[in-house]
Amino acid sequence: MTNSDLDALQITDAGIYPMLLASLSSSPTAALLGAAVGLVLGLTGAGGGIFAVPALVFGLGWGVPQAGPVALLAVGASAAVGSAQGLRAGLVRYRAALLMAGIGVCVAPLGTWVAHQLPEHWLVGLFAFAMLIVATRMYRASQGKGGVAGSVVVPPCRLDPATGRLHWTRRVASTLGAIGAVSGFASGLLGVGGGFVIVPALRRFSDITVHGIVATSLFVIALISAGTVANAWWHGMHPGTQGWLFVVGAVAGMVIGRMLAPRLAAARLQQLFSVLMALVAAGMFFKAFGG
Repeated sequence: MTNSDLDALQITDAGIYPMLLASLSSSPTAALLGAAVGLVLGLTGAGGGIFAVPALVFGLGWGVPQAGPVALLAVGASAAVGSAQGLRAGLVRYRAALLMAGIGVCVAPLGTWVAHQLPEHWLVGLFAFAMLIVATRMYRASQGKGGVAGSVVVPPCRLDPATGRLHWTRRVASTLGAIGAVSGFASGLLGVGGGFVIVPALRRFSDITVHGIVATSLFVIALISAGTVANAWWHGMHPGTQGWLFVVGAVAGMVIGRMLAPRLAAARLQQLFSVLMALVAAGMFFKAFGG
């Protein structure tokens, strides 16, 4: 089976499962890369999916426009699995999630359109810049430097002490809508789930617990990814065998990561992944502008 045969594979009930099994035994790279991405996403809660595009670019030699939709499919499927636990535990703020996701899905096609207008080296550079921002925030959060010492800031999105639910106002709706719009644009532009936007934004503008923020973020990522991938599919995107192996690996990695996360030191994990993310970002900058 040649690479062109794999790329031309159409999703059919008769052909995909035998193809997946045959390809997994002969070329496990895509599945292993997907598992690594899912593991990072599962361990860090959100934001780890930003590794998906670099994994496809460096690991499989894909271009960023080709890698983006497949990466988003993998991140979305993994986030759906990860958010199921939060839904069962009642941690997901589903009304806020539906609002953010609904607006994000509407804005995401604009990001996808911009991605196809930009030269690839600029797109790679933008992605690397986003990775550096995420790495910096993750490292600072691991050291407890996320806020200003001694200051008391009242967030616009607050929980009602009597009900434990968000107290909805026009300001709350507009704040969450803006978060969803930025997240959706980033999803379409860079092929990421948007967790690197949602998590810090909710931590800054709400008093939702950290566990609730992570669970809600994963739910929003799953919904926005589904809408963005559906739009890409409508315009002719087909992952091919390697793409599907990457998705399956990512879901498996997410399951393993969520099992391991409670047993590992969160701060050390964040520091490790932030350093790794900065190194990958440097490699992408070199790929974009170094030669």
